[in-house]
Amino acid sequence: MIFQFQKQFPQLNAYWDRYLPLQKRLEIPAKTKLLEEGVVSHQAIYVEKGCLRTYFNNNGTETTVQFFFEEEGLSSLDSFINNLPSPYTIETIEPSVVYLLSRKHVLQLMEELTYETDFLMMFMKITARRLTHYSGEFISFIRDTPEERYQRLLKERPHIIQRVSQHYIASYLGVSAVHLSRIKSKLAKGHLHF
Repeated sequence: MIFQFQKQFPQLNAYWDRYLPLQKRLEIPAKTKLLEEGVVSHQAIYVEKGCLRTYFNNNGTETTVQFFFEEEGLSSLDSFINNLPSPYTIETIEPSVVYLLSRKHVLQLMEELTYETDFLMMFMKITARRLTHYSGEFISFIRDTPEERYQRLLKERPHIIQRVSQHYIASYLGVSAVHLSRIKSKLAKGHLHF
């Protein structure tokens, strides 16, 4: 979501001030679906407070793709940009405060910001960083064992371990909750090493 860049670009406050009133602020409980798999995304989401996850249905089992926390933005990007059905669901997993901005307004804002050279360069860097993160996770999912993926999560994103329920973490790692318990038990006993 575009407003995650607000703190990084205070010189663009005129844009933020103009578009902030067009957002819809929602205070919502856990387990609130903001987008359903198979539905076209028409809103970009900014997380002010809480935690969201993206997941898809895999033959009746929910498979978690990613987690999003405070000051992060998200949407089902391909769906949002290309008007296609979303491949996944977006759902809160904590009571959350989110802002929604319609596709029409996001595209209008992006068009205006294309004239700001500094913004485009930073936007490209941030996008590249996010793509690098996702490709790293994809490679890790193919190359690494579930134990190695859990250790990497502990090292690089410990806030997920601290805030997210174990069954969602297990789903994210591609293992059962029982398997995750075994991994944690081995780690606690010192049988797994970084």
